[in-house]
Amino acid sequence: MSETVSNPQLRARCEEFLYHTAELLDNRQLSEWHDLVTEDIDYRVPIRTTRERSNRTEFSDSSFHMKEDWGTLEVRTERMQSDFAWSEDPPSRTRRHVSNVRIVDDDGEEVRLKNNLLVFRQRGDETEPEILSMERHDTLRRTDDGFKIAKRLVLLDHTIIPTNTLSIIL
Repeated sequence: MSETVSNPQLRARCEEFLYHTAELLDNRQLSEWHDLVTEDIDYRVPIRTTRERSNRTEFSDSSFHMKEDWGTLEVRTERMQSDFAWSEDPPSRTRRHVSNVRIVDDDGEEVRLKNNLLVFRQRGDETEPEILSMERHDTLRRTDDGFKIAKRLVLLDHTIIPTNTLSIIL
């Protein structure tokens, strides 16, 4: 393991950033969360495919639950805070649990890392919560204001998502 990848201070800063962004989303502070993404962000949640064992990936290269850029994320966050977010009326109650943060690479400008996310989601007066489990591959870019998310690839553990809508940001 390289010294960069095993840097405990850097990992702690990355963890704090991920915890902060999770808290913003859980508290529905979507504009504040959007301020922490870069203008060239690449945000993708590919569809998991079920295949027999082979050398091919389990995730689609062309089909996505979400494929977003800065502008579409801005529209999504603004709509979620408006009266027109029908899929989120009433708003979901969420709790994001970030864990297993691993630094993959640090080139001095950007830190590539993997982390696990478990999302507890309760909607309206439903009694059964929705649980979403995933691995995220994030690229955090250093800026004068701190880290910003430059890239996020979300790999859901589910083949069929246990929710009627995937309207929340992961």
